[in-house]
Amino acid sequence: MLFAMTQKNIVVIGAGFAGVYATKRLAKKFKKDPDVTITLIDKHSYFTYMTELHEIAADRVDENAIQYDLQRLFCRRKNVKLVTDEVTTIDRENQLVKTKHGAYPYDYVMLGIGSEPNDFGTPGVKEYGFTLGSWEQAIQLKEHVRDVVRRGSVEHDPEKRKSLLSIVVVGSGFTGTETIGELRDWRESLAKEFKLDPEELTFTLMEMAPTIMNMLDRSDADKAEKYMIKRGIKVMKNTGVVGVHDGYVDLKDGSTYPTSTLIWTAGVKATSQAANFKLTQGRAGRIVVNSHMQSVDDDKVYVVGDVSFFDGNSDRGEPQIVQGAEASAQTALDNITKQMNGQTPDVDYKASYSGFMVSLGSRYGVANLMGFMHLSGFFAMLMKHLVNMLYFVQIYSGYYLFQYFMHEFFRTRNDRNLMRGHISRQGNVLWAVPARIFLGAMWLVDCAYKVSGKESWFIDKLRLPFTWLQPAATSGASAAGADATSAASGGGADAAATAASTAKQVFSLSYQYGKDPMAVFNVMPDWMASVTKIFIPNQQVAFFMQKSMTVIEILIGLALIAGLFTWVAGGMSVAFTVIFCLSGMFYWVNIWMIPMALATMNGSGRAFGLDKWVVPYLQKTFGKWWYGKPQALYGNDAK
Repeated sequence: MLFAMTQKNIVVIGAGFAGVYATKRLAKKFKKDPDVTITLIDKHSYFTYMTELHEIAADRVDENAIQYDLQRLFCRRKNVKLVTDEVTTIDRENQLVKTKHGAYPYDYVMLGIGSEPNDFGTPGVKEYGFTLGSWEQAIQLKEHVRDVVRRGSVEHDPEKRKSLLSIVVVGSGFTGTETIGELRDWRESLAKEFKLDPEELTFTLMEMAPTIMNMLDRSDADKAEKYMIKRGIKVMKNTGVVGVHDGYVDLKDGSTYPTSTLIWTAGVKATSQAANFKLTQGRAGRIVVNSHMQSVDDDKVYVVGDVSFFDGNSDRGEPQIVQGAEASAQTALDNITKQMNGQTPDVDYKASYSGFMVSLGSRYGVANLMGFMHLSGFFAMLMKHLVNMLYFVQIYSGYYLFQYFMHEFFRTRNDRNLMRGHISRQGNVLWAVPARIFLGAMWLVDCAYKVSGKESWFIDKLRLPFTWLQPAATSGASAAGADATSAASGGGADAAATAASTAKQVFSLSYQYGKDPMAVFNVMPDWMASVTKIFIPNQQVAFFMQKSMTVIEILIGLALIAGLFTWVAGGMSVAFTVIFCLSGMFYWVNIWMIPMALATMNGSGRAFGLDKWVVPYLQKTFGKWWYGKPQALYGNDAK
């Protein structure tokens, strides 16, 4: 199938960081030029956010969380043609990009097909090891880890059990350190699922060099190493892996190390597809380019991202990171624009690395910004998220910026996000927190007058408006009722004024200026009076109940604000409100307390509240006391 030639056609091969970045900007630059078409070709219909593969491999986010559909990215760009196909070669003589199912003419082509893991021919890596160079490999690794932990949990043989429950990562670059950190984050939930002692799951980082994380300043790398060791990750430096087998690996010093999960992250190279284009290749198979990002073989073929090799700044080429991909793409599109305008493509590649950030799980990271700002912990992770989100701003995708925010902060499980689960939709009801705090504050504010002064409920002065307690009273809503308003209604003086007033009470669910609110019950129902007389038969008991109720109301308020035993506090709020209604001490305009209290009962104490720690602790403690500790194996001492 051969497509008709437009006046100017730019073909971008590869929807990676560089390809998507370039396509978005080219589309915007030429959006008013009907003679320019940008064709983006990729074997997948989506862009994979490659720097977050470790999050998929360690089950932090859903599998599709780092897949961004190309249609959603480019649906508003009418000058962009999307093609899902695999490119086989570039026919430079006829200026055609050939795929398995078609051919696409070009005036300029931008090649950004990325990189893949490099095992340097180490025996056994392909057969028994795992790499992390694609979405599919991340899924495969996740399924494998779950499988070996499942099998290890019921393995009786101590040696096999140790191998199955040992996870090893080789290489301490960005991918290696982020992978080991994320897998360690997964340990507790894995152990709980398969009824294991978490300490049995071991994690080891192996590095051939005498130091780890050599892309960072030593101070930042040392902080990261200390954190890993503190988390129980074994760091083995000066350790080379020379062979991988089923259940163990061979080390350079002649020893072996037991593991059924070896993850190789010790190097990358240009994707093997690069050889198909018959362009000059350099170190690690990367295609050699000049300072304008043009192939040294053809000035109409631009090569960007990890697959390009520019040795103007280092004989090792530019770092294969996102910042380098974006910089090379920007250089290429600037030069293509110049060529299309009849100018000399003389824009040189400029290395601009604003910093390096490495995460070690969902809550801790290290960062070096601008070469002088060093961050660790919460702020380093926050900066990493901000930089990731900045990419979506750069490619003009509000939709996926929102999606990133959701899956990193709101859709995570087992507290694995920067806010330690407080804002995760999986474990709490975040949006009920303001209602919880407001309801608690209302209890405290309306109890304030009850604890001191002449209105105090702690002096022996009758506040409850029940007729049998005060024979001289003319009704349950008379002068005695002036001192007996519920804490919830907050209408102490208003109750007396309302009872004495001849104005008509108005039914409403909100206060209406100049009108008297209607009580739910003006007079306590007979059945409620009969029950109440049993519990409060005389004034002495009434004095005790007044003090006790006030203390309970204050405790309810404090518990709701602190998020402690929120389910109980919410339930008691509902119960007290119902009692106040039936006692003739409550207005319709305050009935909102019941649905609000019910809403707070749905886990709101686990978001920015003490229930996040207290409830799981109590569940674990009482569950263990009552049922004992579940195990994967009973009557076996294999460890």
